[in-house]
Amino acid sequence: MSITLHKISKQFGTFKALDNINLEIPEGELVALLGPSGCGKTTLLRIIAGLEQADQGDVFLKGDNVTDQPVKNRQIGFVFQHYALFRHMTVFDNIAFGLRVKPRKQRPSEAQIRDKVHSLLQLVQLDWLHDRFPDQLSGGQRQRIALARALAVEPSVLLLDEPFGALDASVRKDLRLWLRHLHHELNVTSIFVTHDQEEAMEVSSQIVVLNHGKIEQKGTPSEIYDQPKSDFVSRFIGQTNVFHIEDDDHGWLKSTGIIVDDPKGIVAHVRPHNISVEKTADPANSPVYLKDWQHLGGTIRLELQRNGNHSPATTIYAEMPNEQFKELALQKGEHVTLRIKHAHWFN
Repeated sequence: MSITLHKISKQFGTFKALDNINLEIPEGELVALLGPSGCGKTTLLRIIAGLEQADQGDVFLKGDNVTDQPVKNRQIGFVFQHYALFRHMTVFDNIAFGLRVKPRKQRPSEAQIRDKVHSLLQLVQLDWLHDRFPDQLSGGQRQRIALARALAVEPSVLLLDEPFGALDASVRKDLRLWLRHLHHELNVTSIFVTHDQEEAMEVSSQIVVLNHGKIEQKGTPSEIYDQPKSDFVSRFIGQTNVFHIEDDDHGWLKSTGIIVDDPKGIVAHVRPHNISVEKTADPANSPVYLKDWQHLGGTIRLELQRNGNHSPATTIYAEMPNEQFKELALQKGEHVTLRIKHAHWFN
């Protein structure tokens, strides 16, 4: 089911949570709403679900205006961060709940409910836990049961509010991959809220970056990372070095051991992998030196420092393959020359 949001605004007292949001989500997409705390992500999700009413604007599902429709009429499944499972019910009964409370004419038989629940449990790979209670499950297992419960009523849209936020890092990583594969199998239009950029990049087919109640940018993970349209997006998505250029001839760059082949603005945002590092033949004319480095598996992250009091940030991060770092044989304190291979320029 496609989703269209038209001029959605929402205010809480003097705080403007959403400011004239226009957004189209095609059917079958897995979309991440990404942004810092307080940017309006969860409010927007709740308005789509019908759990919150917008001050102005309209919500369309598959072309139908559902702005004034109650939650129960929107065919939406909702998964909360803290599971919201019924503690007094077994796993089986939790998943069956939505089917059993349907109006009598729409309610499946108990035999149909049993088949449906076991089918969903097999889908989330937890059928062996059907008679357990939520308190007997791990966090990751509870979240998968919460997702199965949301899918039981066959929603046209699945909304997830920071679904993995309460889990530890290793479980989150496993569930991200699992959710992506599950989405490919089911092809249900899905939106999930996250403030974790890595999670958004890894799971979603589209990312919507929000800031102060407005959409900064929408695009694929690669578009958001490789072609940021604003200073905020560039800083928020991935790590970036920011160089403020203050004079017309960019002479300070060369004087600090940094070379830019083609300057195009006054502020350069440079990803760590877009900085090449070379040993300098003249250490006296290059105040940049290797302060430290971190081993990130196949990649080495270099922490570079500048001597003296320069206007750009004093720490620069660069990345290179492990093998290249070994070939350079750089030592801590050794001076280097940096070349910026690619930058995003903002005025």
